[in-house]
Amino acid sequence: MNSISSNNNHSQQMRIMRTTMMKKMKKNSSSSSKEEDLYHVIHKVPQGDSPYVKAKHAQLIEKNPEAAIVLFWKAINAGDRVDSALKDMAVVMKQLDRSEEAIEAIKSFRSRCSKQAQESLDNVLIDLYKKCGRLDEQIELLKRKLRLIYQGEVFNGKPTKTARSHGKKFQVSVKQEISRLLGNLGWAYMKKSNYLTAEVIYRKAQMIDPDANKACNLGLCLIKQGRFDDAGSVLGDVLQGKIPGSEDDKAKNKARELLMEVKAFQPPLELSDIVGLDDEFFNGLELLMNAYAPVRSKRLPIFEEISSFRDQLAC
Repeated sequence: MNSISSNNNHSQQMRIMRTTMMKKMKKNSSSSSKEEDLYHVIHKVPQGDSPYVKAKHAQLIEKNPEAAIVLFWKAINAGDRVDSALKDMAVVMKQLDRSEEAIEAIKSFRSRCSKQAQESLDNVLIDLYKKCGRLDEQIELLKRKLRLIYQGEVFNGKPTKTARSHGKKFQVSVKQEISRLLGNLGWAYMKKSNYLTAEVIYRKAQMIDPDANKACNLGLCLIKQGRFDDAGSVLGDVLQGKIPGSEDDKAKNKARELLMEVKAFQPPLELSDIVGLDDEFFNGLELLMNAYAPVRSKRLPIFEEISSFRDQLAC
């Protein structure tokens, strides 16, 4: 009897030990899994062992952009998360001053991407065109995106859509998106020295969804046209906090710098405006002064002569 009882106790002890060991193993496995999940969350890299996962690891963990590009190419050719692989590869190429190569890659392989990815690829292309100075292509793409919004093909009748920037999602309204695109379009025309067209576009953008950054760009546009009073008025609104975003230090500093430029270029007041002299006396004084000093023009030239700008505005 004692022998049987001893065997039973031994068996029970073994079962308890096995159960305890299994619990510890599960706990360790769960802890290891949680640590691995936390690692991927912190470093913003996906899990797995595919070419795309390896590319993201090379990009974000190893900080090896050249190796990342090679692996992104492998992912695209293998059909592994092509939407993300093509976009991420183009971004890395831009960082390495390989923007022209990135443009050709998107144009050649975007047909392999889903319909949902096309808009984000367009956004990357716009930045690449801007980086390369390919203004005509940038302008054409911006106009096409605006047309798609007007036709209801971007927001699908909804007042907002989900956008992503630096890995974070946020909501963008129709007005915000149109104003953003118009701001980019205005800047592209500025780079082409087409200041009158840029002014019209900036004013339209400010009517839809005003912000301090576009106000500063509008001020610069007016300065380029020699319209210093108008520029001073727009920039003054920024410094007085009348426009959304005016509290941003970067916008304030930009407005101050442009206002200093306005003051530097503004012509001095006429002497008659200061002392209130009659025209006959002032003209005589001018003749006297001209005899001892060269004539100095009191007007600044308009920097850009623009004709038929309406055709260029067609979106």
